[in-house]
Amino acid sequence: MRILGVDPGLRRTGFGVIDVKGAKLSYVASGTIVVPTDITLPLRLKVILDNLRQVVQDTQPDVAALEIVFMNTNPATTLLLGQARGAALCALADRDLAVHEYTALQIKKSVVGAGRAAKEQVQLMVQRLLMLDGVPAPDSADALACAICHAHVAPLTEKLGQMNYQTRTSRGRTRVRAGRLLG
Repeated sequence: MRILGVDPGLRRTGFGVIDVKGAKLSYVASGTIVVPTDITLPLRLKVILDNLRQVVQDTQPDVAALEIVFMNTNPATTLLLGQARGAALCALADRDLAVHEYTALQIKKSVVGAGRAAKEQVQLMVQRLLMLDGVPAPDSADALACAICHAHVAPLTEKLGQMNYQTRTSRGRTRVRAGRLLG
């Protein structure tokens, strides 16, 4: 499975692509879409849209993972970030990719083991997990971490989905609801 991770931002949107074969993760590509700040908002969103479309075309991922926007103290900033995220979602949907969304807390917990990890910790763990020669740039590392998070979570989600089907069709006492085992 090839996963495209995206860390959306109105000034800098990170992307990272990994291949997953069993438990083995392999680096494919990563980078940062730097959005000019001297153009109008619609044109800035178009830069994100066009560049992510090109990344998808070049790397041919099977699925995408996108970081969910957190509520910032400044509502205007949160709204702008949401618009950048919307442009990213449109680029992925335009290429018919299934998109899975994760919070920063989920991503950090999956990659570092601590939801409140610092950016530097995420960068170092991404470097280690993908066996990279150097530390990736912050935006690229965040996007790669998002892809790694999906690589870790997807098999568990799939198994829970199978268990949900199995327990619905059996007469056993164990049930699964919303991904949780109920006794």
